[in-house]
Amino acid sequence: MFIPKLIVCLREGYSWKQCSNDVQAGIVVGLVALPLAMAFAIASGLPPERGLFTAVVAGFLISATGGSRVQIGGPTGAFVVIVAGIVAHYGYSGLAVATLMAGVILILMGLGRLGSLVKFIPYPVTTGFTSGIAVVIFSTQVRDFLGLTMPAAPADFVDKWRAYAAAIGSVNPEAIGLASATVLCIALWPKAWRKVPGPIAALVLLTGVATLFNLHVETIGSRFGGIPHALPKPTWPTFSWHEVKLLFPSAITVALLGAIESLLSAVVADGMIGGKHKSNMELVAQGIANIASPLFGGIPATGAIARTATNVNNGGRTPVAGIVHAATLLVILWVASPLAAHIPLTVLSGILMMVCYHMAEWRSFRFHLLGPASDRIVLLSTFLLTIFVDLTVAVEVGIVMAAFLFMKNMAELTQVKEIQQETDQENGDDLRKVAVPTDVVIFSIHGAFFFAAIHKLMEIERTIAKAPRALILDMTDVLHIDSSGLQVLLRMHKDCQARHIRLILAGIQAQPLKVLEQAGQKDAFGQNNIQTHLRGALHQVKV
Repeated sequence: MFIPKLIVCLREGYSWKQCSNDVQAGIVVGLVALPLAMAFAIASGLPPERGLFTAVVAGFLISATGGSRVQIGGPTGAFVVIVAGIVAHYGYSGLAVATLMAGVILILMGLGRLGSLVKFIPYPVTTGFTSGIAVVIFSTQVRDFLGLTMPAAPADFVDKWRAYAAAIGSVNPEAIGLASATVLCIALWPKAWRKVPGPIAALVLLTGVATLFNLHVETIGSRFGGIPHALPKPTWPTFSWHEVKLLFPSAITVALLGAIESLLSAVVADGMIGGKHKSNMELVAQGIANIASPLFGGIPATGAIARTATNVNNGGRTPVAGIVHAATLLVILWVASPLAAHIPLTVLSGILMMVCYHMAEWRSFRFHLLGPASDRIVLLSTFLLTIFVDLTVAVEVGIVMAAFLFMKNMAELTQVKEIQQETDQENGDDLRKVAVPTDVVIFSIHGAFFFAAIHKLMEIERTIAKAPRALILDMTDVLHIDSSGLQVLLRMHKDCQARHIRLILAGIQAQPLKVLEQAGQKDAFGQNNIQTHLRGALHQVKV
């Protein structure tokens, strides 16, 4: 379970042909990741090199130690909102501490074999916060897209747009032209030229245009002073216990987002290559990467769906491609970092605008809007909370709300009804062959018998007009019972004993029977009062 896929692939045999394909795919993905890594860092309120450091360090570790054959890791849009919030309140030092804690949490999740539990997070929650993140990232790019002359925009969504409205008179037509050309270049880039990714083509061509014509637009150099030509020396951040407590909720959100994004990406990749990833090993790898990333000045990282798909489409089939992707970015950092100072920020904003469009998942959003009312409530709540409040709150509220609505729906599906002899004869039940004594009452329970539905069982005694000689509970259709349901069942048994009513459980299934046995309560009902079939229970009351 905890053997990285890299070792698995090498043990299976690794040909020169596959090596060639992996190297080619890794170089292409490295070129795709270059502008995205810088853009995500800038959108998070950090210098562009921090995104590159993350793509190199975390990208290498996720591929080298991960549980997927083709996963590509690095900074992603999913983290922009939470990273920007942490940086705004606690600075980069606070982000480094939160990322370290998130890494530890991810490792513990993997070692605890919780990889499969991520699939229980409902799609309306993931679609809601992903679409919300896309809207928030879009809003952060308006300043550079329009070339507005203004201070850094406020963090609050509404205040941000108010600031944009106040500065609308400073729109830069040259910036708008470059940004629009970037969007068009990526959108219309010929499929036949996919060996050169559209974002890279736009970055190179439009940076050249801006430099050649000396356009008056803000660049990486004018705002950040350029990019270092090498990775920094690893440094362990200093922090206090007070900071740990303050940043723990943010670390939980980073870990949860990292787990969701990486495992969703791995599932998508499995469908593309017909493989199967190791979810727990993948979580451990994500944890290792997120511990190492801040040591080298990086930010949170996770599996990137778009870059993973690019890897697969270009022939990558083993983790070697992801390692080559990280190496490609490192070589670019060494060789071409001085050229990055000339990149216009409006070009990077155009690239991120296209990322937002694909990230918004508007088709999935519309699909869930047409679904059940509970899904619409969860989707819109998570979406709006992500935009107007906070991503951490949105994820927490979305998951809790989805859980409560699910329990409500399950409780509504649980039915308790009295069995009438005439009705059962029409349905062909065994009762047509066994006469039911007039002093025996039978109730049938359908659905999960858990804490949200126990009030329905408590209504049984109230519906009985006259105390019968025996009360039979047909539990054939009860597949699950929890401790609350068991407690109500035991209370009913005691009440029946006090009223000299024989209580018989009929058709009890494996899980409820196991709960009875584990609680040591099976014998409390009496050996003959637990029957595998309704006919057996009726036979007992006739004896």
